[in-house]
Amino acid sequence: MKIVHTTKAPQAIGPYSQGMIVNNMFYSSGQIPLTAEGELVNGSVEEQTHQVFSNLKAVLAEAGSSLDKVIKATVFIKDMNDFPLINEVYGEYFSEHQPARSCVEVARLPKDVLIEIEVIALV
Repeated sequence: MKIVHTTKAPQAIGPYSQGMIVNNMFYSSGQIPLTAEGELVNGSVEEQTHQVFSNLKAVLAEAGSSLDKVIKATVFIKDMNDFPLINEVYGEYFSEHQPARSCVEVARLPKDVLIEIEVIALV
């Protein structure tokens, strides 16, 4: 196992890593809309989703992977009514390459954000 750590994404806010590589697979921790400097993006759900993808791209790059190698994404959202807006932004990042995905509404997310996404990707 190899721990993935980059300063181009927010640091873990608890006892976990940004991601792990096991064999040729990368497993990310959930990414929320924090900047690499730890600033919370308090904007719209679309703005928060773009920040989450910025973070995912950074940890994937550090792992030697990319969005094109994602095989599964799990999306956690605060309000299922935001799903169409999130899905529109999501489609900007996964248009031709469309990994498997789950999306669930949850009662609460860290720092009361609107979205969190974790991915599994090939390395």
